[in-house]
Amino acid sequence: MRIVVLAGGIGGARFLRGLKQAAPDAEITVVGNTGDDIHLFGLKVCPDLDTVMYTLGGGIDEEKGWGRAGETWSVKEELAAYGVGPDWFGLGDRDFATHIVRTQMLAAGYPLSAVTEALCARWRPGVRLIPMSDDRVETHVLIDSPDGSGRRAVHFQEYWVRHRASMPAHAVLPVGADRAAPAPGVLEAIGAADVVLFPPSNPVVSIGTILAVPGIREAIADAAVPVVGLSPVVGGAPVRGMADKVLAAVGVESTAAAVARHYGSGLLDGWLVDTADAASAAEVEEAGIRCRAVPLMMTDTDATARMAQEALDLAEEVRA
Repeated sequence: MRIVVLAGGIGGARFLRGLKQAAPDAEITVVGNTGDDIHLFGLKVCPDLDTVMYTLGGGIDEEKGWGRAGETWSVKEELAAYGVGPDWFGLGDRDFATHIVRTQMLAAGYPLSAVTEALCARWRPGVRLIPMSDDRVETHVLIDSPDGSGRRAVHFQEYWVRHRASMPAHAVLPVGADRAAPAPGVLEAIGAADVVLFPPSNPVVSIGTILAVPGIREAIADAAVPVVGLSPVVGGAPVRGMADKVLAAVGVESTAAAVARHYGSGLLDGWLVDTADAASAAEVEEAGIRCRAVPLMMTDTDATARMAQEALDLAEEVRA
């Protein structure tokens, strides 16, 4: 079975770990979000790609869900001693090594997709990890300036990490996405897939940013294979993070049914909601998307594997 998964960071990475357990013989291609990428301390940082790579490669900090296990912070402390910022975004010493290698390879002329492949040669994640694009795309968020000077756009990482999404988001802008091209292998993987999955990643700034790259949404919509998603919203609230803030920015309620409608029946064939939202299944079905209610809490790898299997079963049901 050939499976394509569009993935963001922590939620996408943990879902992939369960998917690998549920379908150990599948050929899995992961199209990773790069809209969260940021340049810090002269280095190219790709948080979502690295979270997938570290999680599946056994190097993730399990408690945080991001960064390296057994991390130390000497470089961050020394930078702070020099007064070099930003101080709100932490890179650990081991993590710095990944960004140094990536930045050196990019400066030498290698595209991000080739760099990611080289980094994965060390971590061996057991999937093919491809960035959504080799071109620079950055998600920005329009907010009210904290100093009261009006509205301004800030990098998503500043909104999410520094401000903890504490103020309303008026718009979410995938800057550069309209001029970007899918990375080599992305459209080919979608065209050869047996199923496409949307894990419970952020539908606006993770999966939504991937779909904003011209050609990717169209390839998925045109694919003659089932496209199944899993709701990142349970009981009217995001399972993790602050997805409700960016959903509001694009006019979408924080409900499982509203997120399904946001993707639309032109894209989704099937949608899984949590058992807590079983009553919303009929609303999703009315939107032309087959829906089933199953447990969707990724409490451990076994529970996540059961979620992944439910998604694959729904895909087979759609196919039949």
